[in-house]
Order: sequence, then structure tokens, then C-alpha cells
Amino acid sequence: MSEAGFRIEIRGTVQGVGFRPWVYRLAHEKGVAGRVSNDSRGVTIEAFGSNEALEDFVRGLRASPPPAARIRALECLEIPPDGGASGFVIVESRTAEGLQVSIPPDLPTCADCRREIADPADRRYRYAFTNCTNCGPRFTIALSVPYDRPATTMGRFPMCAACHREYDDPLDRRFHAQPNACPACGPRLTAADAAGEPLDWDDPIAGAARALRAGMIVAIKGLGGFHLACDATSSDAVARLRRRKRREEKPLAVMVADLAGAETLALLTPGEREALTSAERPIVLVRRRPDAALAPEVAPGNPFVGLLLPYTPLHHLLLADAGAPLVMTSGNLSDEPIATTNAEALEKLSGVADAFLLHDRDIASRCDDSVVREIAGAATVLRRSRGWTPAPIETAFEFAPPVLACGGHLKNTFCIGVGRSAYLGPHIGDLETLDTLAAFESSVARLEEFLEIRPTLIAHDLHPLYATTSYARSRDGVRIAVQHHHAHVASAMAEHGLAGPVLGIAYDGTGYGTDGTSWGGEFLLADLTGFQRLATFRPVGLPGGDLAVRQVWRVALAALEDAYAGAPPLERLGLFASIDPRELALVRRTIRERVYVPLARGVGRWFDAFGALGLARRESRYEGQVALEWNLAADPGDTRAYPWSVDRSRPQPEIDLRPALRAAVEDLLARRDPSAISARFHKTLAEATASMVAEVRPHAADAPVVLTGGCFQNALLAERTLERLSPRKVSVHLHRRVPPGDGGLALGQAVVAAAIARTGGA
Repeated sequence: MSEAGFRIEIRGTVQGVGFRPWVYRLAHEKGVAGRVSNDSRGVTIEAFGSNEALEDFVRGLRASPPPAARIRALECLEIPPDGGASGFVIVESRTAEGLQVSIPPDLPTCADCRREIADPADRRYRYAFTNCTNCGPRFTIALSVPYDRPATTMGRFPMCAACHREYDDPLDRRFHAQPNACPACGPRLTAADAAGEPLDWDDPIAGAARALRAGMIVAIKGLGGFHLACDATSSDAVARLRRRKRREEKPLAVMVADLAGAETLALLTPGEREALTSAERPIVLVRRRPDAALAPEVAPGNPFVGLLLPYTPLHHLLLADAGAPLVMTSGNLSDEPIATTNAEALEKLSGVADAFLLHDRDIASRCDDSVVREIAGAATVLRRSRGWTPAPIETAFEFAPPVLACGGHLKNTFCIGVGRSAYLGPHIGDLETLDTLAAFESSVARLEEFLEIRPTLIAHDLHPLYATTSYARSRDGVRIAVQHHHAHVASAMAEHGLAGPVLGIAYDGTGYGTDGTSWGGEFLLADLTGFQRLATFRPVGLPGGDLAVRQVWRVALAALEDAYAGAPPLERLGLFASIDPRELALVRRTIRERVYVPLARGVGRWFDAFGALGLARRESRYEGQVALEWNLAADPGDTRAYPWSVDRSRPQPEIDLRPALRAAVEDLLARRDPSAISARFHKTLAEATASMVAEVRPHAADAPVVLTGGCFQNALLAERTLERLSPRKVSVHLHRRVPPGDGGLALGQAVVAAAIARTGGA
């Protein structure tokens, strides 16, 4: 007979990760009776036994949960002993008030499952949907909570007797593995040609591998959407994929069979190896080996390549059969969301793919691959999606009431805050089309369904023309507009648990300011409810508005006209040799007469100006291209800086880069290598930043500094800035788990809106 009883409530990522069978085994080991069940908030245990056994049991719960589990809270309450409890059982899931998403992110194929699919004697040999409680799809197949098979897209596949025995056995690795299946009862692969007609491939994976080796492009239905794949060593295949996908120069991700394969292509640091093999399995940006067997077209003119390892059985089998690294890029056309259904892929990608590798397991939630880069010695998430979604970010404050933050217009990710948890949705992308907007709206609705809430506190960007602003206005409730760079700073504050005030340094391309102009080089003294703008950058003109962001020679021209008081040495600069003289004269006149030349303070625009000049680059073919290439061109061994000045006659001090631009032009005219000019530009920014921090420090007292905004995805800029701030004994925080760019914007919007609501400002 039991002497005592505990009710133990566990919250966190504790469903779909083998948590209940682990609790079952632990209870038997400790001699504890009772029951464990899932509910809509997590896991509840009622345990009975001696006081000593129960205390030992609770210590075990805290000490060694399953690898994929993440315990956020464990509450233990005494309850009366249960004299009828003679054993320990796992009971059916139940609902509870106060819903929290406890569905884990999708998990990469574990070593045990990899061994099974490679073993000809195993009943799951070469089965592309093999999984267990330690691996496999989770978020992307979930339809609702609690996370049980009927509430997933696997519900339509009744398990065979053999799979049922595994599923029902608490001692089996597949006990309550909701996607459990085998070739006799689970999803199946098929193949089709570009017209959607079935292909007679006995083994669709082997057939797809043959097609890839022959130089064909194959659309592959993956975990959170389709990929477009081709042989990454074939220039012809990669060039053909680029033409068809309309992706002229943006780098393409490459999947390799294993870490050893990655080592042959890239010079990996220990941190990059760890990121590649982590449970999230992101794309990791790494430095390519000079002799890497990759087509130059994979990442034109770029010394880095985005590598990722297989994370599903299908990928493992395909890479093994293909025997070569494969381009594995999102299955979409430019500016469109990634395809998720067979019908959508056949319709949208028929002009891109030569063949399709399909299956009949539906994808419930679109979820693109995540992206990571090592910055200042640690992994930094640049795109947070598959592998992280929907794991929450725990905050030090309460979202009361719950809040929906709509994010930005580019690299969109939304956020729902409830309780102390902030749930960032999957990466949506740039909201440039009706299809991407529809993907955004459906993703919001799905996460709201998981949480069983519909927030009426809505946060959005200050920009009146953003699609997310229009969406926010269409929602019922209280709407709070959050300034773009305040949201960036607040995002870093939330990630690091900083209540404020902080000195936020927010560098990006553009963001709507409170004065209606474009900001992006900001020094903000901020807490979660507001900010004071302490300093900024001298603006550069954008002749033609947004056109100048694409035709970056216009930004360079405007900067030169300003730096040289209307008489720059254009005829001696290579950038302008290929510009039509009539167009050049017209744009110069618009600059002088200030006809549709909005001013932008974004540091990203200064990257465009210097990069266009230094690289003689007329156009940016994708967002941020010239800034990225200017960063990659830098010689890290050159540590000299150009001069700059500060204009203190303005309402806020302005860092003036005109002296640096004139010095860079002198170096160009002296035929100095662009790598030195780029390095000096980066050092100049770091020096100017540190100098301005010292200047505004009296206003910020001992406030910690946060570096945020898309420009701090630039490892060299971030590292140079840290170097210059370190001697000043300043506490500096960089993003790590949340993207510094617009992919992290929604988190900042959410915490700002919640703080304003708490203080009665909403």
C-alpha cells in the first residue's frame, strides 16, 4: 500500500519525444505506482509509493529526460495515497485549461532508425518513413493538440499488427511513436515526370538518384515542403536549375551524406560541426575549401557555402544512392512560398523539375529549412524555422493578454505570446505576393488553433504600407504599432532576459521611423515600453526610391554627390563606365533637384554605396546581395580604418561617413585591392560605433549594449565591433537563438506590445 502521493505536472516539449514511456520505465525502476498522461498543457503524473521512492522518482525526472525533451516547468503537489494503485500505467490523453503548445519540432533520423533502413534483413529496409519516439516528423504533421496519432496526418494510415505491437509496448523504442509505420501500412513513395505522369520506377528513391546523376532536376517532397535537387558538382545542372527557378545568383544550399562529406567541401570549425549535427539540422554557412568538388554556380563569387546533413530517411537513402552532394533548395519559384502538396508542386514546379519524387503523407504545416552561421565564436540563427518551430522562447515576463505580433514585410516570421512563452512561427519569407500572404495567414491560424486562442492584442510594424500592417488592421482587438528598430532591440532584450534600459545599436537596411523617414543606423536608449533616439547616421539619398535598393549604383551616385559637393570624379570610377550617360545625367539632376530622392539612414544602404563602388556592381539581384559580397570581399588581415566625422548640429548626433567615402575613392583610384577597401570600411564602422557608444554613454549610464538588426548578421562587422567595445568594459549582447534580422522582429513586437498593455498604454 502506498504511503504518499504526488501529482506532478510537467510543461515543455514533452509530447512526441518518448516522454511517457520513459516515465513508465523510470517508475518501474523506482518502485512507484500510478499513471502518466498527456494533456493539452504537457504531461501529468500521479505517483504513489514511499516517500523515499517518490523523492527518488522526482529526482530522476529532473535529471535525465529523453534527449529531445525540454522541461520548462515541473510542479509537484502532495495528494492523498491511492490504496488501489498496484502498478504504473500510461493512460489516454486528456484536455486541460490553459493550453500551451507542447508539440516538439521535427526531429532528425536517429542512429537506430538509420541502421534499420540500411539493413536488408530489417522489415524497414529502405523505408523512407521510418521513425521512432526519438526521431521523425512532429510539428509538420500535427493537425491539433494533444499530439496523438488521430490528430496528425498519419491518422489516415491504420497501423498493421506488427506496428501496433511496437506502439503498445512501453518497453519498445516505438511505444506511442505517433508517426510509426512500415512498408505494409504506412505512406508510400511514387514518382512522376514533368507532366505529372507516373514514372515506372520500381524503387522511386533509386530512380530519383539515377535522374540526379544524369543531370536532371528532381522535385522532392520532404518534411516541411518540397525541395528542388540537382547534382551540386554539375555546372550544367546547377545553371539549368537557376534559369528555371529564376534565381540568378543567390547561393543554393547543398546537402551532403554525412559530416565526413561536409569536411571534404568546407573548412569546418568545431562549432560548425556541432551545428551541422545538432538536433535542428540547419543549413550552416561555412567556408568552402578552394578545391571543393562543387560547381561554381552553387554560390557564384562566394567563398561560403550553405551545407546541411540529411534529416529524414528519404534524404539519407537518396544521398547514399546519388553518391554526390546535392543542391537542396526550397521547392518554389522566386517570391513564392515553398510548395507542400503534390498537386501544388506539379502545378508550380512543372517548368522547373524534370521529375517528381512524391509521397502520400500530407504536410500539415509548411516549414522551410533553418539557417545558422558562426559569429564571434558561437552559432547564430539567421533563419529560425524547421528544427526550432514551434519550440517557445521563454521570457521573464507575462503575455497577459496573449499577443499576436505580425512581424515585418521581409523575411517574415510572426509570433504569438501566451503566458511566459513566445512562439515564433515558421519562416514565411518576403510578403511580396498573394500566395506568400496566404501562407502567412494560414500559418498564423494553425498556431492559434494549436494554442486554442485568438489574441486580441495585435502588434505590427509602424510602416503603414506593409502587408502585415494591413493584416493587423483586419483583426479585431487592440492594435499597437511598434517602431521597427525598437522591435529589433526588444527582440535581443527578450532573448537575453534584459528588462532594460539597454543601449540598442540597430543597424539594417531600412525601417520606418517615428518621423516618417527611413531609419537603420540607430542608437536607442530603450526599455520595453519605449525608447529615446540618442544618435544616428547621416542619410544617403535613394534616387528613385525602392528602385535604388535594386540598382545600387544610384545609392553610390547619391553618396558621391553628397561627399564631393556635386563634383565627384565619376569618369574615373569603373562603376559608372557602363551606365548610359543619358540615364546618369538624369539621375544626377534628380539628386541635385531632390526630385523623389528619399533619404535613408540605414547602415545597409552605406554597405550598398561602398560595395557598388568597390566591386563595380550596378545591381543587386537579391535582397542584401551587394552588402553580403562587400562583406565577403574583406581582407580580415587589414585592420586600418578610414576617417569619419560626427555632426553634432542635428537633433541627434549623426555619424558622417563622407570622409570615409572620399578616402575609399582615393584608394580605388590608386588601384588598391577592393579587399583592403572593404576591410577598412568594416573597421571604420566598428570604430565609429564604439566612439558613438562612448559619446552617448552619459545618457545610458551602465546600461548593457545589444547589437541587433540585419547588418549584424555580418560576422566581420559584429566581431570588429565587439573588439572595439571590449576595452570599454561594456556588457555587449549579440543574438544567438533569435535572428538579428527581420526574422526576429516579431518577438520584439510581441514583448513591446505586452509591456505597453501591462502599463495600461494599450
